[in-house]
Amino acid sequence: MALIPKPWPWTTFKVALVEFHGPIMHGGRVGELVRALNALAHQPRVRTVVMDIDSPGGSATLAEQLHRAVARLNRTKPVVAYVSNVALSGGYLVACAARRIVAPPTALVGSIGVIIARPVVRELLERVGIRIFVSRAGEHKDMMQPWRDVTPEEEEKLAALRDEYYQWFIQRVAQARSLPVEQVRTYATGEFFTAARAHEMGLVDDLGDLEMALDMACEMGRTPREILTVRPRRPLLERLLSPAGSALAEVLFRELESRLHLRVEM
Repeated sequence: MALIPKPWPWTTFKVALVEFHGPIMHGGRVGELVRALNALAHQPRVRTVVMDIDSPGGSATLAEQLHRAVARLNRTKPVVAYVSNVALSGGYLVACAARRIVAPPTALVGSIGVIIARPVVRELLERVGIRIFVSRAGEHKDMMQPWRDVTPEEEEKLAALRDEYYQWFIQRVAQARSLPVEQVRTYATGEFFTAARAHEMGLVDDLGDLEMALDMACEMGRTPREILTVRPRRPLLERLLSPAGSALAEVLFRELESRLHLRVEM
């Protein structure tokens, strides 16, 4: 099933409303969302795009993919980011790729920072009597594996990797928001702010609701208010479960994934 329905010949869509809800995680909807954004760039009936964002962030790599997809679309068609609830960390990075960021005063934005997490299950394996045989070529080849502790040298390497992601995040926000890097660095403590406060800090452009964001997009594209809603298909498991059950399944899947693999989140 296509993400973007083909309109009837006599129908003209003007503004695409793209739904981006939930964590940025592997096995989620990021791939479908990127494909939808790429398709919108070549959809002649769409003049402007509003991104309805409600995301706490997640995978740094996937957040960058979404950021690039929005930025690429924004070069040809104006994109307005609307924060319906939260745009934190990677979610805020995606919003930064838009031409304008609109949010109600009580929405939460920011959380500019990076987390690197590596589970350690050595004691658990010992407790249940499981031993791991490892044959490696390369001193740090098994650095990411959870069956042993991290060495002091590896801690330094992971810290360097974390700092590289962190500096990249700050640079991206500074460039997108036209703010001095050092100013953004003072915001990059990992904390989040109400949109009202973020507006004063230069992290949000306008305080308002979805109607305001749609009006702004129509004005940018000089188009009547005709809306095409685009939302990624839910994974099969979510479609089979109730709304409450699907939300719980998503949280449990993400928690399980985070405990079994090294992850870099923003």
